[in-house]
Amino acid sequence: MVRFGIVGFGLHAVKRLMPGFAQAKRCRVTALSRRDLQRAKESARQFEIEHAFASTAELCASPEVDAVFVSSPDGLHRDDVLEAVHHGKPVLCEKPMAMNPQQAREMVEAARAAKVLLGVAHVMRFEESVNFFRAHVAAGSIGRPVTARADFFAPMLSSARKWINDARMAAGGPLADLGVHCIDALRFIVGQEVQSVLATAHYDSHWVAEASATALLQFENGTLGTVCVSARTPYQTYLEVAGETGVLSSVNALNVEHPPTVELRRGFDVIESREVSNARAYAAQVDAFAAAIEEGRAFDIPGEEGLRNQLVLDAAFRSVKSGRVERV
Repeated sequence: MVRFGIVGFGLHAVKRLMPGFAQAKRCRVTALSRRDLQRAKESARQFEIEHAFASTAELCASPEVDAVFVSSPDGLHRDDVLEAVHHGKPVLCEKPMAMNPQQAREMVEAARAAKVLLGVAHVMRFEESVNFFRAHVAAGSIGRPVTARADFFAPMLSSARKWINDARMAAGGPLADLGVHCIDALRFIVGQEVQSVLATAHYDSHWVAEASATALLQFENGTLGTVCVSARTPYQTYLEVAGETGVLSSVNALNVEHPPTVELRRGFDVIESREVSNARAYAAQVDAFAAAIEEGRAFDIPGEEGLRNQLVLDAAFRSVKSGRVERV
């Protein structure tokens, strides 16, 4: 049983991580940290977690912690991960991995040099809906993928995560926070790397960060991908991959709360339609990381994958500024 300490025990830890750990088979949470020790102790009492700390260093030094889950704001990921690496603790870091590719590369290189396991929490790779798409693409069910689309919309003005509009703490607005899920899901599904990006964004008076954005991704084998995100709409996600012989699609494919229906169509004919559940995605993620630790092997989503997504994000933000296609 791998004992996790959660760094940055905020809204995400409460809403997503703790329910996931409650379902997990191979790990549990024994410690947490928050910058305010009193609030850390209150959270620990509420969730019956044995140890509460006011710093990442104290949590990482604890002998009651085998692995670290970094769930702090983006701007703290680098220092938190490097602290865990310094203490020789395997570390799973939330997405986006860092504020920029330079930080992500530093994290990867530090973990590699110290021979410490570093993973990135791209949880949608553990969703049944995403794996339905990936399996059908790999099996050739739709022929060669021609276009791929991922949309993610959420009403983020009402979010309790106020740091999302702080340029010192957030890698970006919905393009970084939601778009990185879309980018990673499309890379995972089509099995190709992104070569270039053309992106545009809309800004409004509410945030310093972008309010909405769209990015066109050119994949290495000719597949075109589109990512559309917004922080100003009701919640919805959408996933679609169109190939030479068929189309895969699903409304709200990327959510974990409501079972989405996934479809394989050829023309107007529905070849396969199935309701799937993504409810165990967070549990599957931490169990997979725990298994990698216990079995002494690589995690399915190593730090290098987080770095690749960060490079795509960086190209997207450069394109928003330049108005041109930017190489990854």
